Amino acid sequence: MAESLFATAFVLWGSPVSWLELAGVVISLVMVACNIREVHWGWPLAIVASLMYFAIFWRSKLYGDAGLQLFFATVAFWGWWQWLRGHRADGHELHVALLTPKQRFLTLLAGALLWPLTGLFLLRFTDTDVPWWDAFPTAWSLVGQYLLGRKYLENWVVWILVDVVGVGLFAYKGLWFTAALYAVFVVMCVAGLREWLRRLRAGAAA
Repeated sequence: MAESLFATAFVLWGSPVSWLELAGVVISLVMVACNIREVHWGWPLAIVASLMYFAIFWRSKLYGDAGLQLFFATVAFWGWWQWLRGHRADGHELHVALLTPKQRFLTLLAGALLWPLTGLFLLRFTDTDVPWWDAFPTAWSLVGQYLLGRKYLENWVVWILVDVVGVGLFAYKGLWFTAALYAVFVVMCVAGLREWLRRLRAGAAA
């Protein structure tokens, strides 16, 4: 059964695309579309897509990204709860907001520390041939996922950065369909940034 999921659905630019990768792409696109519109059903879709991509990335020896998918699947339950029941410190319902200058500094610091730490771990304990490039989207995705769960506008900036690097990484690994997905993600994240900025301004004007 497991091997049938990795059976070739079609070939793209000389590289086979499995049925599992094809399904993961479709679910991921719907997930991001839900996130843009603040529809909470994007979180359970994130759980499904993450488990699919865990298998895909592990098979491609992208262990950092594979491990990240398990984190995503777990944190998605937290994100789902946040969007349904979360509140700001002032007790108001969770809404689109900007990070404070201090929070932005801490966000940058977290990403800057997580990247080399993740890279060193992958270099020493796995057989990946791209430890630093695998570590970059892994580390910054942890930051982006937290910001998304708390509905901070800056999450889209982080995801744009992650997705741009992901395009090159997955293309290098021959995961062309996933690379194309991440290219679409870049466009969708720009749309998400603009939509959330519009909602932020609408909320401020209300």
